[in-house]
Amino acid sequence: MSAEPNRRILVIDDNQSIHDDFRKILGRPAAPNKMLDKAAAALFGRPLAESHAYCEFELAHACQAEEGLALVQRSIDGDRPFALAFVDVRMPPGCDGVETVRRLWGIDPHLQVVICTAHSDYSLEQILERLERTDRLLILKKPFDNVEVSQLAIALTRKWDLARQARLHCDRLERTVAERARDLVDTRDVAVFALAQLAESRDPETGQHLERIRAYCRILAEQLRKEGPYTSLIDEQFVEDIYRSSPLHDIGKVGIPDAILLKPDRLSEREFAILKRHTVIGAGALERAAMHSGCGGFLRMAADIARYHHERFDGTGYPTGLKGQEIPLAARIVALADVYDALTSVRVYKSAYDPEVAQLMIEQQSGKHFDPAVVDAFRARAREFMDLHGMLGRGGRRDEAGEFGANGSAEIEDIVAAVT
Repeated sequence: MSAEPNRRILVIDDNQSIHDDFRKILGRPAAPNKMLDKAAAALFGRPLAESHAYCEFELAHACQAEEGLALVQRSIDGDRPFALAFVDVRMPPGCDGVETVRRLWGIDPHLQVVICTAHSDYSLEQILERLERTDRLLILKKPFDNVEVSQLAIALTRKWDLARQARLHCDRLERTVAERARDLVDTRDVAVFALAQLAESRDPETGQHLERIRAYCRILAEQLRKEGPYTSLIDEQFVEDIYRSSPLHDIGKVGIPDAILLKPDRLSEREFAILKRHTVIGAGALERAAMHSGCGGFLRMAADIARYHHERFDGTGYPTGLKGQEIPLAARIVALADVYDALTSVRVYKSAYDPEVAQLMIEQQSGKHFDPAVVDAFRARAREFMDLHGMLGRGGRRDEAGEFGANGSAEIEDIVAAVT
């Protein structure tokens, strides 16, 4: 849309003489005729006073509502909107002016309107009952004064221009705020991920664990948003939050001694009890951060994940032994992603399993370690898990698929217990 002043005015009236009046009052002045001026000066004995219009307006005319509505629609489509419309109240046989104005605003909500009405027509109260109370509407009583019409046209087209400038300024401010907000979010995400990586850096064999975890979690959340029992619980914000917060799932490991965290052998009961504390340590730190942050929702999800991602669907997990849907949904999602990544990665205590073997192990833990609905989502998107593992996986010896499965479900549970 042009930034030039908008002087386009539409007149909708079934009386042709009214259109003629508006042309005389608001139309562009005719080019001066010097011969006529001389003749007038000779006739009246003095030169005529020059007629200076305050503004030059571009007028368009319609005799019925439908014609006027079509003109407004074309003006919007052509990005040359009208600033102002003068609309007569009575225009038989079509709809009246009040209904016409309502429909005009449906096409162009920024249009300034003057309703032209005789004393016998609707009262102001009746008009306002049918139209919203707004600063876009004025009422002009007939017969109208030429100067009044001219002043209304000047003031209302100027008002339209000022309103356009205000909207453009607000749009620029909103874009600036949005850009700054994106910058802040990006900075926050980088800082959060760097913090998570700092905790993970103590284990040289985790590789790109955090990148894989958040990617796996996004895949699962997107699938659960599309189908399954949790579609009403997962929206776009949930998907984004779990992508950002899942890397913090093991942040509490910063409080666990290296001798336990990196021990290549099976942990003693005492050592395992100490290791379990990482869930409480991480959740506590994130909950305190959430209390003092504008990112409360995101950090509260991170705290839930940190505290509960080692819970099991059958109630045999830690730290509190929650069962089924008592476990926060985000933690149930991260639990599966974390185990899949542990199974398919080399760790100090194990070699890596092929993705197909890991899938079989996880599917056999449906309803035990994992929420069956999350397992279904994993099964539906297993190919994407394998592709991501291929792109972000870490080298090391992998067991062949054929080497697994001789001892059945009991062996699976032992292995899953070991890697978590």
